[in-house]
Amino acid sequence: MNQINRGVLAGAVACLLSLASACARRETPPPPAETPPPAPANYSMADFATVRKFDTHVHINVTAPALIEQARADNFELMTINVDYPDFVKLPDQHAAALAQIKADPERVHWTTTFSMQGFDKAGWADKVKASLAADQQQGAVAVKVWKNIGMVEKDAKGKLIMLDDPGLAPVGDEIQKLNLTLIGHLGEPHNCWLPLDQMTTDNDREYFKNHPQYHMFLHPDQPGYEDQIKARDNFVAAHPQLRFVGAHLASLEYDVDRIAAFLDRYPNANVETAARMSQVQYQSVRDYDKVRNFFVKHQDRVLYGTDLTLNPGDDVAEFKASAHDVWMRDWRYLATDETQRVEIIKADVKGLALPRDVIDKIFFANAKKTYGLP
Repeated sequence: MNQINRGVLAGAVACLLSLASACARRETPPPPAETPPPAPANYSMADFATVRKFDTHVHINVTAPALIEQARADNFELMTINVDYPDFVKLPDQHAAALAQIKADPERVHWTTTFSMQGFDKAGWADKVKASLAADQQQGAVAVKVWKNIGMVEKDAKGKLIMLDDPGLAPVGDEIQKLNLTLIGHLGEPHNCWLPLDQMTTDNDREYFKNHPQYHMFLHPDQPGYEDQIKARDNFVAAHPQLRFVGAHLASLEYDVDRIAAFLDRYPNANVETAARMSQVQYQSVRDYDKVRNFFVKHQDRVLYGTDLTLNPGDDVAEFKASAHDVWMRDWRYLATDETQRVEIIKADVKGLALPRDVIDKIFFANAKKTYGLP
């Protein structure tokens, strides 16, 4: 090798050594960040208090803060509902209680108003109701409740029961729609209402209708039947396609998730809530688990969570708060986890549906916000 080639080679080696040294002096790049593990597919009981929830069906008929206190502890918002029910305090007192509750915690408590059927046949009744609903909206009401007295109790001047699809109620429905309020409808009763006590599927229905024979339609075959009540409700919903409608108590179709699904499919403006009917759903899931679970998954945008918890004057506050917590925990266990619990009112061990997290978030919270137009 001549002198020139040796020089070129030496220079190349020196350059390579210099580059290697420079590379060695560079900082070693940090290892790539670890990808966090995916969240579990389902919630657990430990998640109960941390997840935002909304009970869309309670009755706070007092000014005391007991239910608000429990709702804060268990991370719930509440919809307190006025209803023309003779076992409750009178409507003006329910109205005053609701205003006191939303004033105490306006971000947690929301209010559904109602109206009296008194004077239905008299001139000006509908205008009076419309003015009342508009005034209640100004005071914070976000929805209106109609109860089973329409269809089962109230009669017109001719002695005929007033059904929801009576033309005299159409202006009220129109006004609720115009005000952009939501209508909650408890029309008719559970299917058990038309059965003898010993053929009812749940003990809570058996106890209620034993103590309220005036509403036990099996004893009153001269009155409109179950399908008559459902048809009148459906006629009203169909006639107000822009009205947001919530079928209270699973729209009185609680005994058959297939019928609930058909109702939701037929009326895109309708939703349902679960108040006081969870046991009927559990009765079905014991017999066909997959069908019930698939119903909630398929209709996850149309089902709201509710309980029918009721706080009346004279109730033991500590006992009520403990009961409310227990109800909320039991329902969470059934809907959100796969844990099994004993449900005495259907005398069965019931496995939880373990609904996916996003489904639980909708049923327990997001659907209520959307349905009632809440921020």
